[in-house]
Amino acid sequence: MKKVKINQIAGYAPAYTVSNDDLSQIMDTSDEWISTRTGIRERRISLNENTSVLCTKVAQQLIAKAQISVDEIGLIIVATMSPDACTPSTAALVQGQIKAPNAVAFDISAACSGFIYGMEIAQKMMRMSDFKYAIVIGGEVLSKEVDWTDRTSAVLFGDGAAGALLEANENVEAFAGTDLKTFGDLGDRLVAGETNPIGEFPPAKFTTFHPFKMDGRAVYKFATTEVPNSIERVCDYNHVSLDDVDYFILHQANIRIIKSIAKKLKQPLTKFPNNMERYGNTSAASVPLLLAEMNENGELHAGQTIVLSGFGGGLTIGSQIIKL
Repeated sequence: MKKVKINQIAGYAPAYTVSNDDLSQIMDTSDEWISTRTGIRERRISLNENTSVLCTKVAQQLIAKAQISVDEIGLIIVATMSPDACTPSTAALVQGQIKAPNAVAFDISAACSGFIYGMEIAQKMMRMSDFKYAIVIGGEVLSKEVDWTDRTSAVLFGDGAAGALLEANENVEAFAGTDLKTFGDLGDRLVAGETNPIGEFPPAKFTTFHPFKMDGRAVYKFATTEVPNSIERVCDYNHVSLDDVDYFILHQANIRIIKSIAKKLKQPLTKFPNNMERYGNTSAASVPLLLAEMNENGELHAGQTIVLSGFGGGLTIGSQIIKL
């Protein structure tokens, strides 16, 4: 069976920055209140670029870095919970913008676990097809789904996109194991973009779109309990020692969650890089954004073993071991 490697990694974030002090001008909050509870000090907000635009810029970077023809791309997957529209998919819009005529394109919705779910789907599809290259992107414009009067949720989120170009080959294998799990009975703990049936016919008004709502305590408990379990499962099943992992790149939701997970896994915090201080929670984009940033900084190199782990709406968890 053919092997799949990570050829390139790239990220993009909107230029407009909103600090905690900026938020304190429009709601009852402060930099101290936000940063001590979350580790977030600022976030990027997209004023005019929708999700497909952010994702297209990532795809263009990946193609330019790899110096490949768009005709060689067989698959585009976008993980998002903030698409441009219910249809067409964000991935289809990206496919059209980069003019990749041979690419099958679709979105997946697994919230903050979405990038890991997308990587798992892509690599398995590549093994069973003639796809030479696949693009997997996590992209979000969460600012359009947030109630900017709700300090319990609005302070957490930011916009951005990032992704990977996967390549089918004969020599290098990137994927060493994946653990995916869904907790649908806990789905109401984190909901965004909820809509309702029309209620009567003819309907008196358009369906109402509901902004973010989240049970922060429940999600915190879920993450600090289930994420260490998922990471231990994927490592144990694939005979990878936690001590041999170079980095644990987790969804950038909250610095307290990351510290708790590091403690439970009995691993040094230095193995858990973070960038939520500058980007906030970017849902499906957060894991690849951190990967892209570390790659640009020269922190990633061949031979490393990295565990990716996303967790969030669904509720879902996805943990994946990759070899660089």
